[in-house]
Amino acid sequence: MPTEDFKETVKQQADIVRIVGDYIKLKKAGAQNYSGLCPFHGEKTPSFSVHATRQFYHCFGCGVSGDVFSFVQKVENITFPEAVRLVAQKLGIPLPKATFSNPAEAREAKLRAQLFDVQERAAAFFQECLRRPEGARAREYLLGRGVDEETMARFRIGYAPDSGFLLRDRLAGEFGEELLRESGLFSWKQEDRPMASGARRQEGGDSGAAADEQQLPRGLAPVRNDKVEENNGSSEAGGRKPAVQAMYSKFRNRVMFPISNDAGKIIAFTGRTLATDEKAGPKYLNSPETGIYSKGRVLFNLDKAKEAIRKLDYAILVEGQMDCISVYAAGFHNVIASSGTAFTEIQVKLLGRFSKKVVVNFDPDTAGAKAAERTLSLLVEEEFQIQDGIKVLTLEQGFDPDLYIRRKGKDAYALALKNSQKYFDYLIERARSQFPVRSAEGKLKAVNYLLPHIQRVPSRIVRDELGQEIAQKLGIDSAVLRQELRHVASERSAAAVKAPAEVRATDAERILIRALASARLMQPDSEHISARDGAEEEFDPARQAQYALQGEALHRGLATESLVEALLNAGAEIADVMEIPCSDSERRMLASILLKEEEELTAERLEGAVRALRRIHLRRRQEQVQRELNKPGVGDDKVLRNELLLEKDRLSRALRDPSLAEDGLRNPPGNQKSA
Repeated sequence: MPTEDFKETVKQQADIVRIVGDYIKLKKAGAQNYSGLCPFHGEKTPSFSVHATRQFYHCFGCGVSGDVFSFVQKVENITFPEAVRLVAQKLGIPLPKATFSNPAEAREAKLRAQLFDVQERAAAFFQECLRRPEGARAREYLLGRGVDEETMARFRIGYAPDSGFLLRDRLAGEFGEELLRESGLFSWKQEDRPMASGARRQEGGDSGAAADEQQLPRGLAPVRNDKVEENNGSSEAGGRKPAVQAMYSKFRNRVMFPISNDAGKIIAFTGRTLATDEKAGPKYLNSPETGIYSKGRVLFNLDKAKEAIRKLDYAILVEGQMDCISVYAAGFHNVIASSGTAFTEIQVKLLGRFSKKVVVNFDPDTAGAKAAERTLSLLVEEEFQIQDGIKVLTLEQGFDPDLYIRRKGKDAYALALKNSQKYFDYLIERARSQFPVRSAEGKLKAVNYLLPHIQRVPSRIVRDELGQEIAQKLGIDSAVLRQELRHVASERSAAAVKAPAEVRATDAERILIRALASARLMQPDSEHISARDGAEEEFDPARQAQYALQGEALHRGLATESLVEALLNAGAEIADVMEIPCSDSERRMLASILLKEEEELTAERLEGAVRALRRIHLRRRQEQVQRELNKPGVGDDKVLRNELLLEKDRLSRALRDPSLAEDGLRNPPGNQKSA
């Protein structure tokens, strides 16, 4: 814990304007004031002020305030003592000698410092091996992946030789065996087995030790632990074979990628195997968790990317370390990777210290899509900027970021990055691809797939807007389903949207479904004649309905869309209308409609139904145009606004057209029957 005197010394020398200016862009806003966008909440108009003379900050938006230490503590998400030390380091003030409250704390601090030293020495060893002749294959692999020598040096990439003892022997002169065990760089073998009756120690070793040697990595000799042997007594008296220990390198014949913390200190490694036989082990091998490394608490490349993330105010998040290295080498320095683990809440908080905006660029396969969904959920819960701050970049199938850049180039990746989807557009697209939203059942499943994502959004207003957007993009016209969606979304409850007791169909939909079904109600062997016999062609309700629906697609977005499509696409071989391919709920709806044929299906009623659907179609489009006009920023784009206003006027005139007058359907408003 820094002393009071040291804290005061640092505070007196610290210029809060300069320190805060390292994190956010400040502009002069008076004689002694500077202003900028608050780093602690999303805003577009600056409400964050720093007073140069009084050395404090205050945000008029979220109300936070404090001195230089509290700012650094909050923005870096660190403890107060860490904030004092960090400010001192920024100012070049030497840190006082650390003091500890008890011996255990001192031992822990010493162990951590030594573990950092071990990882640093190991990284230097691996880099040295990469430059040697035995590292030729590793260099060839890296160059084949587009990693040049400059990038190898920047990321301190190395090579672990195919030996179990070279690294051990290099480090054993500097560090004790117990520390090397704690480093995560080594594995070991230890056995203490009963000796065979009558067996005697042979001078220079025994048969058991030789057997152990055969099981160890090539070239590694076992190490006898004399202390264990002394404690156990003689092997002859105790009837047990002395313990045989061997410590050997965990990483062998692998390309080594160092993992650093956000301060740039190496804390672990990932090793990519160069072997192809069945004994090679996993393709990628990670360091185990140690006193300085926890894989769910570190973001690969954050130490190099954090300044670019602050400057550009967004991060590119990829899955693999090679993806990250390739994207960085292509000039996108704000890229980070989750470092071989599923994205965690702690990693989200760590990223949030530098920006609340991110583009998620995971692999386009199924596993990558699921990982992206989980990551999006965590970002939303951590209050990353929802409207434009969370985006998803989905590359072509079969391309990860590394391969995409190598095959198509950095300009193509920059264009793909520019065209990233808003995160909810991505999720809606995923929902549409997994569930057939032409049917009421499919829409319900799609809504319930999206609902957990909506409910994670903190703002009730934003949740309500997302509910409306989903209803529009999934073509939900059912007022009942819309109401359920908005209710459940606004409450942030775990409930799902329930299906209405009956999917409701308007009179117009029922008439058109009856007309389409009439083609399948005739006897299969009867010949239907549709020809002129003097004055006019015989009225064919099925043909007339098909013409209207196929030509104008008036059924799209309706609750009965899937059933209508099934009727339109039914082949001539299906004679019984109840045998068309559709869901059980749609078949029940069809049966209900056909069993309630209370009025004659005339040409006038059919024409009235078509006019009714045209009105629905025009009103839907009118609502959509109005929503576009209400979006923020549309007023600044005069061309777009004029186009939307012209479209709105055209739709209004179309709805006033006398030919769309509601004279074809005689049921008064509100007298809608359930199918």
